[in-house]
Amino acid sequence: MADPWKECMDHCLEVTKEAGKMIREALQKDISIMQKSSPVDLVTETDQKVEQLIISSIKEKFPTHSFIGEESVAAGATSNLTDNPTWIIDPIDGTTNFVHRFPFVSMSIGFAVKKEIEFGIVYSCQEGKMYTARKGKGSFCNGEPIKVSGQEDITKSLVLTEMGFKKDPEHFKTMMGNIETILTIPVHGIRSPGSAAVNMCLVACGAADAYYHMGIHCWDMAGGAAIIREAGGVIMDISGGPFDLMSRRLIIASSRTIAERISQVPITPPLW
Repeated sequence: MADPWKECMDHCLEVTKEAGKMIREALQKDISIMQKSSPVDLVTETDQKVEQLIISSIKEKFPTHSFIGEESVAAGATSNLTDNPTWIIDPIDGTTNFVHRFPFVSMSIGFAVKKEIEFGIVYSCQEGKMYTARKGKGSFCNGEPIKVSGQEDITKSLVLTEMGFKKDPEHFKTMMGNIETILTIPVHGIRSPGSAAVNMCLVACGAADAYYHMGIHCWDMAGGAAIIREAGGVIMDISGGPFDLMSRRLIIASSRTIAERISQVPITPPLW
């Protein structure tokens, strides 16, 4: 039986490469920075141009498909996931990294049909790493198969999360308290690369053993969700329940044992 979405993925790979070139070229120039909801919630002209490039190219090829894009939503578009074939796009995941030229800058695209992710692509532009996954066909980095570490002992694990300035003192206290909770399990350490999509791929290729985050969006998670699942990893809600792409929270891990162990500690969801 023919793969009904192969043409979509092939086109996505081509436009991702083109957009990645745009990002790398922008990194060689002065970066124009704008502020969204707070002094640390940043957007650049490149974020907007990359999303426009991706959506316009895909829309020309597949005019009946739907889109959820970070910058489109920021400009007032809706963020509703329907049964229609839907492209979920983060043009630059790690904008703060991009602004500072910190090397973990990625582009993330997930493709969902009937609310199920069919494939995902994450391109870590400065590293030159193209992560891809198609449902039932495995995960790859630059064409080479990848898989999770398989670690099942949380005390031997490297855990990823993200942290940053939070204006509300209770929110900030919650975030730092959650980090302390994880560290004192104990684990080998916590790292914060600054890109949710890259974090998911690092677990998928065995460089880290788990990642948890609350307050992110579907465009941060869609591409990576396909990659972690096809690499043999586990993805679930922070409560231990089923993962919901629209829930803004997740745990991913190299094994169900570690994912469930993290879900059992008293992590407090912040008010975002």
